[in-house]
Amino acid sequence: MATQGPETAAPQRRSKISPEREQEFYQAVLDLLQEGGYEALTIEAVAARTRASRSTLYRQWCTKPQLVVAALRSCKRPFALGGIDTGSLAGDLRAVAAAVGEAGEVCGGDTALVYALGHAALQNPDLLQALRAALIEHEVKTIQTMVRRGVERGEVAADNPAVEFVPTQLIGAMRVRPLLEGVLADREYLTRFLEASVFPALGLAAR
Repeated sequence: MATQGPETAAPQRRSKISPEREQEFYQAVLDLLQEGGYEALTIEAVAARTRASRSTLYRQWCTKPQLVVAALRSCKRPFALGGIDTGSLAGDLRAVAAAVGEAGEVCGGDTALVYALGHAALQNPDLLQALRAALIEHEVKTIQTMVRRGVERGEVAADNPAVEFVPTQLIGAMRVRPLLEGVLADREYLTRFLEASVFPALGLAAR
């Protein structure tokens, strides 16, 4: 009987690792990103720092982008934007500012980490896709849903050109401020940004 070749071999089953051990891997990834950036991060370096085998890491996370995204998700508290429905678009967006500001930016808002990943994602399509799928697309869709409800309630004109750019404005302000100013886009900053920029464009009354 013919032996099964590598191209048809059954995939390895993921071994069970403890939550504590998993967190060790994630912390090593984040530390290495901060120290040398995305390009310098390797599975081998994570394995060496955590005294694990490379095969253990590859079984859990098949690619480096998947491992990086998992590490980011482990230290980013969910914003819980999906449950926001205050009955008005202005109220919804203020609640978004509060939720995002309280949760903080990725891993405490480390500017070097955000910059390293943002720059690397532009050079690496796999990383960009993984970051979008795991960390960005849900936020964008949730804010789009809030805006659509506002249009349906008649708060904003459907043909208002600013409608398209609300997620870009809000998420952009949240992620770019650490790079430009070295500080988090906290609740107070995001609320002021909404009142000064987003609400006037949408025709919503500021407080």
